[in-house]
Amino acid sequence: MAERTRSTKPAKAGAEKTPSVLLFIETSREFGRGLLYGIARYSRLHGPWRVYRRSAGLDSSLPEWRDLKIDGAIVRDVNMASNLAGSGLPLIFAQHNQESYAPFPAIITDSAAIGAMAAEHFLDRGFEHFAYCGLDEFVWSRLRAHHFGQRLEQAGLRADVYRQPKARAKRAWKSEQNLIADWLRSLPKPVALLCCNDDRALQVIEACKLAELYVPDQVAVLGVDNDVLICDLADPPISSIALNTEMAGHDAARLLDQLIHGEEMAGQEIRVRPTHIVTRMSTDMLAVNDPEVAAAVRFIRRNPSRMMQVNDVVDATNVSRRVLEKRFKAILRRSVYQEIRRIRVNYIIELLVGTDMSITEIAVKSGFDGVEHISRYFRKETGISLREYRKRRGSK
Repeated sequence: MAERTRSTKPAKAGAEKTPSVLLFIETSREFGRGLLYGIARYSRLHGPWRVYRRSAGLDSSLPEWRDLKIDGAIVRDVNMASNLAGSGLPLIFAQHNQESYAPFPAIITDSAAIGAMAAEHFLDRGFEHFAYCGLDEFVWSRLRAHHFGQRLEQAGLRADVYRQPKARAKRAWKSEQNLIADWLRSLPKPVALLCCNDDRALQVIEACKLAELYVPDQVAVLGVDNDVLICDLADPPISSIALNTEMAGHDAARLLDQLIHGEEMAGQEIRVRPTHIVTRMSTDMLAVNDPEVAAAVRFIRRNPSRMMQVNDVVDATNVSRRVLEKRFKAILRRSVYQEIRRIRVNYIIELLVGTDMSITEIAVKSGFDGVEHISRYFRKETGISLREYRKRRGSK
């Protein structure tokens, strides 16, 4: 590693030098914006920093940085100037093209957790057919496909993976949308389809229209990043896996501060983890042929804050408790009681990581009679406390 060309020691005795930091992270997508929010929060609390940043997309080139006299940088590895990596400056990569950046520290998405969460989302809805559509050139996309398929294999199932054409000309959307439409037509229906990100999910929905396939009735589509602008403006709106990018940005800024003040770059990793799934219309269905089981599940999901018992669910159907339990376990591989608790916990998690509500407010909204009650309930189901879960996942 090249030696630093300037010192990061205080310029004057008793006066700490204000660090100058280069941020080259896209603002065109939710992932990059989330990282920047977290970096800004750290700078406000522990700075100030002198920040050099330019609004950019992933296809942009790194700006000229030599005259900025920077002390460190957090950058995407897109068209990056090779001499920045060889400058000896403290440098953190935000993953895009590689799996490892050692010896440089990196912000890495937790593909195993993302793939597993997506598989669970679809398995919970009773799907038997699965597919994945990604971007083959990016390692993070390939890893999401791998871990999605791995979790399905554990359940004795498999996913059909779309393979992009090798010729770049055929990857242009005008050409590729026809290929994806043909692939979608070939899949058994109904199919649960994970896309590598929300941009790709939007393209799949467009291809479904071209193929005259209905979303979610025939193809349930799930994205990643929860980019609200993309998801809410899609037709139908796209369900998506939310990530704790803001917490990762905050942790990356803290690490960069430590690097600037002398800590060695040793391949440290900051994990971007999924927090929860924001369910919208694109996956809002049950792939369950049994009308009584479907009615029971709909009743549970429409009343997540209700302190219901199994008999309440039975009353929403036209069969006995014994018959419902037998069908429920055969189709969804869990009991009615387990489904009630699972849905309630997921509802609590959405409030924990998707809002800034206090624990007391969450308890009231979730139908509990106090913080102690909801705390016992949540710990029994998840193994950790409400506050610890919120801390790990990075709430708003």
